[in-house]
Amino acid sequence: MGLLDILQQVVAGAGGGGNPEAHFDQVTQHATPDQLGAGLAAAMRSDQTPPFGNMVGQIFGNSSPTQQAGVLNQILATLGPAAASAIAGGALGRMLAPGQTQLTPDQASQLSPAQVTEIAAHAEQARPGVVDQVSQFYAQHSGLIKLLGSAALMVTLAKMKEHATDKG
Repeated sequence: MGLLDILQQVVAGAGGGGNPEAHFDQVTQHATPDQLGAGLAAAMRSDQTPPFGNMVGQIFGNSSPTQQAGVLNQILATLGPAAASAIAGGALGRMLAPGQTQLTPDQASQLSPAQVTEIAAHAEQARPGVVDQVSQFYAQHSGLIKLLGSAALMVTLAKMKEHATDKG
């Protein structure tokens, strides 16, 4: 059974409840990180899910310091340190030493989920492509995506199905 077959079964059965987390695990066994990242990016842009910043803040609050640094460094790479330093009351700018372009896990863990929500929301306004970059990062850590809850998982799976159907 291929990825599209699995997605069709999962999305068709979504109305009957089921276990989105288990379906998501099944899909991640067959999907490439690019496919998963594209589905997540579409879900993060969807009006059926919370705003991008809220979703990133939620995942951040439940991530390891290394994962927290990873997502913030994706945002920094997309925005550039100067632009990133100005958002969230300058929280990132105060953490970065002169010439430093990436946060360490220790530095990242000092930020609150609320600050990261604000950072991500501002980053999305400044550079909408940050959604794709962050989604690709989380596709490499698919267990974190499950922290978004059943509704966001089902939107992600539905968007993956739409994308796979469009290409097929």
